[in-house]
Amino acid sequence: MTDAVVLAAPGAATVAALVIPALPSKLMTRGNAVAAILIFATCAAVLVGEVGASSGASSGASSGVDSAQHSMEMAMLGVNATVGMLSALFSPRYLGDRPSGFFRQGPRWYYLAFYLFWAMLLAIPSSENLGVAWTLIGTSTGVTAALVAYSGSRRALEAGWKYLILTTLGLVVALLGILIVYGATEHADESLSALDFTAIEHAAPAMSTPVAATALVLLTAGFAAKIGWAPVHHWLPDAHSQAPAPVSALLSAALLPTVVLVAWRTTVAMAPALAGPQGVLLLAFGLVSLAVAVPFLWSPLPIKRVLAYSSLEHMGVIAVGLGFGNSLALVGVLIHICGHALAKSLGFYSTIWLLEQHPGAATHPLRDAVRTNRGAAAVLGLSLAALAGLPPSPLFLSELLILAGGIAAGQYVVVAIVIALLALGFVGITRQGLDAMLAPGGGRSMHRARAAGAEVAS
Repeated sequence: MTDAVVLAAPGAATVAALVIPALPSKLMTRGNAVAAILIFATCAAVLVGEVGASSGASSGASSGVDSAQHSMEMAMLGVNATVGMLSALFSPRYLGDRPSGFFRQGPRWYYLAFYLFWAMLLAIPSSENLGVAWTLIGTSTGVTAALVAYSGSRRALEAGWKYLILTTLGLVVALLGILIVYGATEHADESLSALDFTAIEHAAPAMSTPVAATALVLLTAGFAAKIGWAPVHHWLPDAHSQAPAPVSALLSAALLPTVVLVAWRTTVAMAPALAGPQGVLLLAFGLVSLAVAVPFLWSPLPIKRVLAYSSLEHMGVIAVGLGFGNSLALVGVLIHICGHALAKSLGFYSTIWLLEQHPGAATHPLRDAVRTNRGAAAVLGLSLAALAGLPPSPLFLSELLILAGGIAAGQYVVVAIVIALLALGFVGITRQGLDAMLAPGGGRSMHRARAAGAEVAS
């Protein structure tokens, strides 16, 4: 992408991170809204320019993989811009009159960390260098952990600490892979340009296959810890359930698929050095994630944990699609990323209202939501229906395309396993949604839980 993509949008978000906390309290909400809309407009202008440039260059020689990567980059920038804007606009409603929690001047620290996090999410998709992408992902870890722990409750602090430790360990593993890649490439100087994705792809044929395979395993496993792929997903349900709802939306709908994009680009760049199929690791992580998510989707859980395990399931679907790697599957992945972002964001935003009226649902399954807030319950129901893959949701179409891509790739056994797991996931999420909407809940116990649940509600 052009320098405008790399600098304009994340630069604007960084400026907002510095300006908004410095505003008087009465102006912060208005400044937040103006900044969010301006940043989104900047991203939209950049994307329109990129589409125009791509159309003008469409007659040039570019491989299908290059075209797919460019489409993924633009899609992720659009998703991160949209979800970031919506999360920013919903943040004042979440903050409201809540206690400052972990921070003395809560809203000011919240907006500082939020906009820094958003800036990094806008920069990562356009990064053409593995080292730079790793640095941005690593830098986002600290501010994200602070946001997860924002409420200051014991559970939130534990979730933030777990997220910080586990994802940092994963990034250290990925760094070992990066060092191996750097050492295996032939570079005339000590420039980090040797870690450009295109440079890695050009150098890959000369790499030793065992060395390249070792590097790719370390990189994929390390990034998997940040993505939350099973079996290195243990931070994911805690962080999603304890973070402020707008941050949970940004984590699930933006951060996870953004890091998936980096893992996939690394796999594609390393492919010429590998003897076997390039998507084996992605398929393995995808299948394990789907298999681990299903039992939890069948278990009675607090609603934000349901949405968290749904993220595990859908990141597994995306990994499987990228593992298949053909055009059908990649189109499906593109639609899936966008559809999942919209559905998951709506689900988390609805919990702002639902957890206010059902504070006990922060730690226990949500019940009888329709009775207390029909609007929020309807939004949550729409979100869960889409996440379940109920036709005609975009996720139903994307899953069909991914499965068709698997059949075209001759991966019949994998396709059969994915169909079975998706069917089980469909039943689990549908049951969770019906129970949350309609199942009777202990009214008096819910009211008794209001005071106790306020500490952990997020």
